[in-house]
Amino acid sequence: MDPWRYSTEGISVALRVTPRGGRDDIDGIETLANGRTVIKVRVRAIADGGEANRAVTELLAKALRVPKGKVRVLSGATSRLKQIAVDGDPKALGEALRGLTAGKPEKKD
Repeated sequence: MDPWRYSTEGISVALRVTPRGGRDDIDGIETLANGRTVIKVRVRAIADGGEANRAVTELLAKALRVPKGKVRVLSGATSRLKQIAVDGDPKALGEALRGLTAGKPEKKD
């Protein structure tokens, strides 16, 4: 099951974020203990004053080749588990995410 959902405006992506992760990168898909799938993301920024959230939205915007203004945090602003909205063509965004996470082994929590 993909950790993103399609809507008419774009997609909604479930993430598990590691702040102060040493680099800004998408590490693949992970299945949590409750069975939910998420995309693992790490950022160099610290989780203080919204810095990590900013870094996550910038990373996704760059990876998906959309303007930064098209990526926003829907929920989980103060949590490692976040829901991010990306506005744009849902099919193209889903294919881009599939490409970004393909080839990276799925991990179980």
